Amino acid sequence: MPWVEDDYRRTVTGEARPGRMLPGSAVEVVREVGPGLEFRHVLFDFDGTLSLIREGWPEVMVGMMTEEILATGTPEPADEVARLCREFVAELTGKQTIYQMIRLAEEVRRRGGEPREPAWYKEKYHARLMDRIRERREALRSGAARPEDHLVPGALGVLGALRDRGLPMYLASGTDRTYVVEEAGLLGLAPYFGDRVYGAIDDYTRYSKQMVIEQILRENRVEGSSLLGFGDGYVEIMNVKAAGGVAVAVASDESGRTGRADPWKRDRLVGVGADIVVPDYRDGQALLGYLFRKA
Repeated sequence: MPWVEDDYRRTVTGEARPGRMLPGSAVEVVREVGPGLEFRHVLFDFDGTLSLIREGWPEVMVGMMTEEILATGTPEPADEVARLCREFVAELTGKQTIYQMIRLAEEVRRRGGEPREPAWYKEKYHARLMDRIRERREALRSGAARPEDHLVPGALGVLGALRDRGLPMYLASGTDRTYVVEEAGLLGLAPYFGDRVYGAIDDYTRYSKQMVIEQILRENRVEGSSLLGFGDGYVEIMNVKAAGGVAVAVASDESGRTGRADPWKRDRLVGVGADIVVPDYRDGQALLGYLFRKA
């Protein structure tokens, strides 16, 4: 049966209060995990969790959406329309891109306009995004930039440590699979994931991160408690927790790379049950030491 990803909803009541910091690190334990858990499979989101190639994408999307809504002739001020777009883009971040375009079409129709198909809006947005990130991609392809220049800090160290433990790793992204495969290759991530790379497809109702998790558990005949997940979007955190796994929220500061957790991401991800919050992977040794400590 086709799946449609859920909208964001807080599953943890009350404030996202500070957790316990692992000594000498930026790793925040919101709820204690383990010890003695036997993780068998590891799921990663891509953009913002590992890759920073697409850093700045919300500004591109909001700009395009604002233009489309203003083209309906609405009397709303441009800054109010932009604020609306920022809000619903943020609310839907973590889902496949097409869902944000479906919402754009609804907003155009609500103002008396005749909306294009969501897929048309998606292609227009993606063309603009490619213009913005073309130099980054070309620099990686030519060798002028190192993969580390466009990865969340410390990512390669954590991936290497997980691979050394013999754990199969999976990429599951809301970005189209074609681009995930290409950009993972540019970043040198292909050896860590092999063919275990998943992303959006044309029929968006036949792909979701939840479906990927269910496939992992079904094909490997393991319980959800054996799953460890990393993500900066609510969808993968919520799905990992619903399956019974352990979820690490990567509250990455994509533009500044300050080593401090982005407060908006942190609150959002703790709100759907994240067990641990990290700003990046610079304290990866402390993080994995905690997750894999023996009983």
